[in-house]
Amino acid sequence: MKQFADLVTRLDQTTKTNEKIEALADYLHAAPDADKLWMMALFSGRRPRRALKSSQLREWAAERSGIPLWLLEESYHVVGDLAETIALLLPAPGPEALQRSLSEWMAELAALSALSDDDRKSRLLAAWEGMTARERFVFNKLITGGFRLGVSQQLMVKALARYSGIEEQTLSHRLMGDWKPDTSSFRNLIFDESAGDNLSRPYPFYLAYALDAAPESLGSPGEWQAEWKWDGIRAQLIVREGNTYLWSRGEELMTDKFPELNALLQHLPTGTVIDGELLPFRDEKPLSFQVLQTRIGRKSLTRKILQEAPVIVMAYDLLEWEGKDLRALPFATRRALLAEAVQLAARPDLLRLSPPADFGTWEELAELRLRAREIRSEGLMLKRLDSVYQAGRRRGDWWKWKLDALSVDAVMIYAQRGHGRRANLYSDYTFAVWDGDVLVPFTKAYSGLTDAEMSEIDAWIKQNTLDRFGPVRSVKPERVFEIGFEGIAASGRHKSGVALRFPRMLRLRNDKSAAEADTLASLKALLDRA
Repeated sequence: MKQFADLVTRLDQTTKTNEKIEALADYLHAAPDADKLWMMALFSGRRPRRALKSSQLREWAAERSGIPLWLLEESYHVVGDLAETIALLLPAPGPEALQRSLSEWMAELAALSALSDDDRKSRLLAAWEGMTARERFVFNKLITGGFRLGVSQQLMVKALARYSGIEEQTLSHRLMGDWKPDTSSFRNLIFDESAGDNLSRPYPFYLAYALDAAPESLGSPGEWQAEWKWDGIRAQLIVREGNTYLWSRGEELMTDKFPELNALLQHLPTGTVIDGELLPFRDEKPLSFQVLQTRIGRKSLTRKILQEAPVIVMAYDLLEWEGKDLRALPFATRRALLAEAVQLAARPDLLRLSPPADFGTWEELAELRLRAREIRSEGLMLKRLDSVYQAGRRRGDWWKWKLDALSVDAVMIYAQRGHGRRANLYSDYTFAVWDGDVLVPFTKAYSGLTDAEMSEIDAWIKQNTLDRFGPVRSVKPERVFEIGFEGIAASGRHKSGVALRFPRMLRLRNDKSAAEADTLASLKALLDRA
């Protein structure tokens, strides 16, 4: 654990990319293989299920520290991190240090889930007693799952490349898929191609940057293809050796949630990988993202759900064909092969080619973009015709040119403290619009303001609180904000009757009084535009 705690400290003390890569590479050289796997898993999102509730962690830490729970809670709001708060409050460790590796501690945490609360508590207190303050902090992070140290998958891959001498693109691919640190071998995963390979493994996704300049800055329009940007789940459809697999961009295997796509096994050759968007689709047009959400997270799918929320894969790119990796080919070549693959499948009810947005000049493309909402699109994607398929978010060849956000002016009615560095600020707000003389809540938002604006609003909230409900404060309905969002859909689960997609605060409206905020009717009028 000491090695891993030292690594976390080094990563936390720098914002420089090269220093982070060096710290990760040093750890890879020094740590045992089992610990290397866990380090890679923890920093790439493969975190184990929580063994303890946060409430238990707080209660037991307060008891061991000899302080009331309310004081621990107040300390947390000042520190901003629960793991660090507990590490600071616990008394000095005992003389006998517990010399356990990272993998051994992860096994200990996994074992806690099968124990009674009393046994969990005794094991936790014994662990704290045998650790240094720095190790306690990291151990608490392992329990809460809060590793946010600016270590991206890309940084991890660069460190592994420096350590192993293997190309980054190869490593990126090997780290994708369904591997687990407690059942995998580091040597097999990184160095042994045959042992590390598996049929379900997707390729690393290529991600676009937002276009923040005029499209004319990209050069000649003849060097680019434009296609519509759809609002679904980015996914890879894989057909290999008699099986289909569906992976999300977040590396979640979703095959069982969309069983109808298994029919494509009969229409595509083995060794096919298609990059596209999983979309709810009916009557030749996409449905709202909320329809797709009715199928996400369900343990069982009824015939009714399958009928009410049919899906297709809107195909963007062809990454593998008949077992051959195509990513190094120009996009124009891959696109032509993709069109042939979709035609071969001949299942438009399941697989479609994302239609291009044909244009001759940038002015024509700008006019096309304004029509995106008519076809339920978020905007446009621009892809250089000679570009290869890269891994991760890269500048230069792929750009997303989204529509400006929809927006309404709304009144803040509730506020709650944030998390992390904003744990001591009221930064999470509930907003409402007018329905006659009544303010109806319709969304929550916590992003979009500067630190200075957040501090200003925090001070205002503390001076204008009407009531308290646990961690939530009801405030005077006076402050108006412009709320932006990507989409809106009718919803029977919300009092307002609508649900927003990606709501955030665009700006404070100090120029408006609460009476000038928008109405529920004007909000619902946007349903036809979304």
